[in-house]
Parts: sequence; C-alpha cells; structure tokens
Amino acid sequence: MIKADRYYLENLTKIDNKGCFDENPRPKYKDGVPAHTKFVTQVFEQYNLNDGEFPITTLRNTAIKTGIQEILWIYQDQNSSLESARNRGVNWWEEWNIGDGTIGQRYGATISKWDLINSLLNGLKKDPFGRRHIINLWQQEDLTNTKGLYPCAYETLWSVRKVDGEFYLDMTLTQRSNDYIMAGYINKIQYVALQMMVASHIGYKLGKFCHLTQNLHVYDRHFDAMNEILNRTPLENQPKLVLKENKDFYSFSIDDFEIINIENIKKLNSPLEIAI
Repeated sequence: MIKADRYYLENLTKIDNKGCFDENPRPKYKDGVPAHTKFVTQVFEQYNLNDGEFPITTLRNTAIKTGIQEILWIYQDQNSSLESARNRGVNWWEEWNIGDGTIGQRYGATISKWDLINSLLNGLKKDPFGRRHIINLWQQEDLTNTKGLYPCAYETLWSVRKVDGEFYLDMTLTQRSNDYIMAGYINKIQYVALQMMVASHIGYKLGKFCHLTQNLHVYDRHFDAMNEILNRTPLENQPKLVLKENKDFYSFSIDDFEIINIENIKKLNSPLEIAI
C-alpha cells in the first residue's frame, strides 16, 4: 500500500473511531443548517519526494490540475480576484466573494503586498542554509482590514540540505484546518507542485514534503463518503506528479505538469456538499 493511502485510511479511521464533534460551528450548508464536523488534532504526514513518494491517494479522485491552477493564481498572479481565478478554471472560491469580486486581502493579494514569494526565492539563493525561509499568509493587518475567509493552508517553511554534493529542498505545509474529504489531498499535491516550481527555479532537487494539520475533520454530511473510502481497496501503483522541464518560477504553466498512474482512480459515489 502506498504511503498516501495508508495515511488516508489511518486518519479517517481515527476520525471515525476517536474523533470529537465540534459545537457552534461557523460554517453552514447552503440550506442554512450548521455544518458540524468530527475531527482530530495535530496530524502529521511526511513524504520523500526524491524517493517517489507522493501525496496522491488511489482511494478517490483528486482535482490535481485545478489545485495547481489555484497555486498559480495565488503565487504567480498574486491577486484575490475571482475573475482571475475563473480564468484559470478555479471556481470553488465563488461562495467567498466579499461583494467586490474578490476574496478580500487574502492569499495572492497577501503574497503581492508583502512580496513573499520573491523574498523566498532570493533568500533560498543567497542563504540556502538559513532557517528563516518562511511564507506566512496569516498577516493580521490583512485579516482585520477586509472581510474574507481566513487562510486554511497559511504557512510554508523551507529548508535546504546538501547530501553527497547535491542540494535538496524540503518544505513543510502548516494548515490550521483541513476538510479531509473535499480538499485534503488537493492541498497536499498542489503544494508539492509549488515546491517543485521553487526547486526548479533555484536548481535544487526535490527533498521531503511534510504536512502538519492542526484540525483535520470530516463534515457530518460527508460521513457516507468517508465510509465509502474506508471500504475501498487501494490500488498498487503510486501516482506521481512530474514537472516536465526546469524554468523560471513565473514561466511555469499548467501544461508543464504531468500526472502519471492516475487513470484507474475512481470518483466518489457519495454526494458532497460545500460548507461555507
């Protein structure tokens, strides 16, 4: 069993058997009913990308290409415009329109305001072994100055190792909250794509990808989907994300990414409702 499937089954089983129910949740379904979750805390996953381990599960389909387009919207386009997102085929942010066609001073707008990605790229080039290579989207000034959903995947930490003369780039994604059925594996693989782009820009090899989630949850209306996944048999082959060539960070497009061993992964039969 590949590592991504093992993590998925272990964590869903833990949520199902030992998870806690929340109280007075902020999110609601479209019919106005509170969207309760069952959750566990402080979940950590690690993948050695250089050894071919990727956070792509075979237990259900994952919107990998759309997830990567979202990363390009945030870190290349660097805005919070819903029109810009739609132009990349990303439509799942529509419910968070604050009324001006944007999601507020969030994500890409924060990247642009604080020049976060350029600071990261320059820092990794000039001081690869530094311990301050961090992109943090939790900028209190941005959060309080406009409306908008607070970032879920809000921080990445970057480190460089030199092994046998080769430089390897490691990255840790920190998430305050993660909807394990809807976005769980989209978030993982889209940030692997970001790691690939940064490594390519600098000329380093891929190292480890780690993911720390403080609150990992399943919504109450997704319990049927959780049970469906828990009763599935994983596939044998490891799906992989491949970056076709090395480029400047801002030159990458969705066409530069290829997904391998993805053809036999099935969609979920259980309906999924968005909680907003």
